[in-house]
Amino acid sequence: MAEITSTIVSRNITGVRRSKKLSTRVDLTPMVDLGFLLITFFIFTTTMSESKATTLIMPDDSKPVNSNKHPEHKTITFILGENNSVFYYPGTDLENMVRLINPNDIRNYIISKKQQLAQVNEQDDLLVLIKPTTESTFLNIVDVLDEMLINDVKKYMIVENDEQEVMQQKKVAL
Repeated sequence: MAEITSTIVSRNITGVRRSKKLSTRVDLTPMVDLGFLLITFFIFTTTMSESKATTLIMPDDSKPVNSNKHPEHKTITFILGENNSVFYYPGTDLENMVRLINPNDIRNYIISKKQQLAQVNEQDDLLVLIKPTTESTFLNIVDVLDEMLINDVKKYMIVENDEQEVMQQKKVAL
């Protein structure tokens, strides 16, 4: 509580009359108590952050697409490797597998493929096969799925790798 204490500081040596000076002293003990009460109240009433799950938006499975019956010129395969590396090849041509250096190249390649298909009015028929390896991370899969949403790819699948693809990927990585 605040209180006013008076101290008399008047000296009358020279005959000059001085006024009394009053000093104020503020006791902050109740304010500190209130602060600690508020801190403990907010600590006990807040909830700890709950884990949040990321929703994975996948295409509609009502019309399954068989990749074996899909035309090769409308298919791209992305293989997700270790150390955030991405390999791709068009159709089923494993010999033309290429390693993407920049992650933005995924988007550029999809855009160029869709532009090729748009010339014959088949841009919605693009099928992308995403094949993560055991060395790839969940973040790699999420990044590629984000590219599918950004580029408005209607048909894409996450499938397992073949042994031939793993062997070719190791050749290209060297």
